[in-house]
Amino acid sequence: MAKLYSKRKLATPKMLPKKETIRLILQYSCALNMIKVGNMNFENIAN
Repeated sequence: MAKLYSKRKLATPKMLPKKETIRLILQYSCALNMIKVGNMNFENIAN
C-alpha cells in the first residue's frame, strides 16, 4: 500500500510584512507621478 508523505496543514501561518517594507512602498507611491500625454502614459519618480 502506498504511503502518503504530504500532509495538509489546517491553518497557514500569517505572513506579516516588516515595517521597512511598508515604509518603502509608501515612499515609492508618494514619489511616483503618472503623466498622460495623448494615449501614452509616462511614469516619473521624483526623489
